[in-house]
Amino acid sequence: MRILVVVRTLKVGGMERVAIDLAESIAAAGHESHLMYFKKRKTELKPDPQAVNIHHFPITQAIYRQAFGGLVDLSARISNAFMRKSLFILNGWAGGRAFAKKLEELENRFGRFDKIIFRGFGTFELTWSFRDDRAIYVLENIWHSYSATRLVDRKRGALLLHDRKLVAVSHGVKESIEKAQDTLGFTPKSIRVITNPCPVERIHRLMVEPCSDLPAEPYLLNVARLVPQKNHALLLDAYARSNAKLPLVIVGEGPLRAELEAKAAALGIRDRVNFVGAKTNPYPWMRHAKLFVLSSRFEGLGVVLLEALACGTPIVAVDCPGGVRDVFEGPLQCYLAANSADALAALIDRTLNENGYTVDPQWLNKFRPSNVVEEFVHY
Repeated sequence: MRILVVVRTLKVGGMERVAIDLAESIAAAGHESHLMYFKKRKTELKPDPQAVNIHHFPITQAIYRQAFGGLVDLSARISNAFMRKSLFILNGWAGGRAFAKKLEELENRFGRFDKIIFRGFGTFELTWSFRDDRAIYVLENIWHSYSATRLVDRKRGALLLHDRKLVAVSHGVKESIEKAQDTLGFTPKSIRVITNPCPVERIHRLMVEPCSDLPAEPYLLNVARLVPQKNHALLLDAYARSNAKLPLVIVGEGPLRAELEAKAAALGIRDRVNFVGAKTNPYPWMRHAKLFVLSSRFEGLGVVLLEALACGTPIVAVDCPGGVRDVFEGPLQCYLAANSADALAALIDRTLNENGYTVDPQWLNKFRPSNVVEEFVHY
């Protein structure tokens, strides 16, 4: 098959890394793989150009090049001033037209695509007027903040999700969308759970790459953007209440960094918490960690948990809404804590007192890339 994966950006983030993983997995399964992204960032993840045909399509500029494109964007911004978060309504209408034209150009060059896989709400919003039976829309996270009384929420459901083939990356995400459709009145054409791929072999190659700034001593690890969803405040509270003597390393960057550094200082743990910024290759950090700790408010799946397991590192997490229960199955269930600082602190202490546990590679079987690709091919 010839398959196109579409994502908004290739910034350093979990969703973007998964989009690349899927595109590379499609190629590894013997299909012709293409990856399109819209917005360039200063720091970007890099797909394997030998495996994946990469297309940067600056969709905003393409909208402006359309007849009345500037007027559409201006009207969208004026509308957004009166109805918050409604920018996508007009921009997505124009963006879908621009995407259709770009798709035609690509198909004239490479041939017709068999599947077109859009990943993430931000991508849907930029292209919602494009409709095609080959299109599959992957929902990366739970939809948890909406109201039937808000017109913009009803529009988002109707324009982005109604009468489309949807994929949820976990059972928790699927349940959240089914709840939203009952509230907002949209009806997908179909919805299926297809998990994210975990490219174990590639992770094994990357986790042994030289890394000069790794701590010399064992440490606890969290890898996540410093944003409210990841709930680092809870992580810091739990670490402060635990008996852990190991330092805590936080790999990630974001708008909450200064606030979190101040909180660590207020808790008296600043000298034991290392904020090391974002890393394009976090796997050496995962490999050398004693324990990986996730403290999120919610997670679509929690791909970093899979990556840590692939590195052979034990994981613990709070039992948050979304997909973590899809990861913590079987023997791993006892390493989920209630969503509180005290419960997470107790779980960290218990796991460290047990000297962690041995990761069974079979826990990752259902996340094998070949299995994930096969499900997309037959959807």
